[in-house]
Amino acid sequence: MGRLLVVTIVYIAMIVFSTAANIIPLNGHTTSEISNSYTVLFSPAGYVYIIRVFIYIILAYWIYLLWKNPHSEYHISLTQIVLFVASSIFNMLWIYLWHYEYFTWSIVAIIFMLLSLTGLYFTYPAWHRSWGGRLPISMYLAWVSIVTFMNIAFLFTHNHWNVLGLSDPLWAVIMLTCGTAIALHIRFHYDDILFPIVYIWAYIGIAFKNGFEELLVTTAALFLSGVLVVGIIFIKKQKPSE
Repeated sequence: MGRLLVVTIVYIAMIVFSTAANIIPLNGHTTSEISNSYTVLFSPAGYVYIIRVFIYIILAYWIYLLWKNPHSEYHISLTQIVLFVASSIFNMLWIYLWHYEYFTWSIVAIIFMLLSLTGLYFTYPAWHRSWGGRLPISMYLAWVSIVTFMNIAFLFTHNHWNVLGLSDPLWAVIMLTCGTAIALHIRFHYDDILFPIVYIWAYIGIAFKNGFEELLVTTAALFLSGVLVVGIIFIKKQKPSE
């Protein structure tokens, strides 16, 4: 029970800190106000961010199932606890750094958060598809990976970096393509449908936000959303022959 208590306390602390940072708000700015201070092409419409609330609710349900069935299939190992706690701490650190506009350091924090969640995700076997197991972590990891791309794009825009001489729309398309490759990889190797669904949700939001002003980015986001839909429907890992 001590392990579950730690997970619960850290989860509540993360929710309280995230909520307070936007209600107070921390350093006088909400998270979205800072995000909207620059035009970042790899950034979805505002409605997309509602998924954060849904993810936090799903994580609460995940913890509830851990408490309800501590000795069943929902048992959580010490490694999983350490990785979840680490991801939550890095989440709070990222929020703090983001609100105080330490954008370079915020990238470091969110990458460590991403690595923690990736490690947590891979502690579950491919067959462990349940709401008390891998599914909530899948949604959480997918969203954090998207936010990582968004933060990198924001940092490039904020610092006016013209990496390799490529235009902002082209970099956005490259990031969209990389994200699609990651989502399809997870879909194939872990038979994971939720992971690419989160990407589709974000990509449609990116297309909606850019509209006809950045037609290249909009077209790429919609096309790659279609690719992900096809991947969800048709990609199935072949079972090894006996």
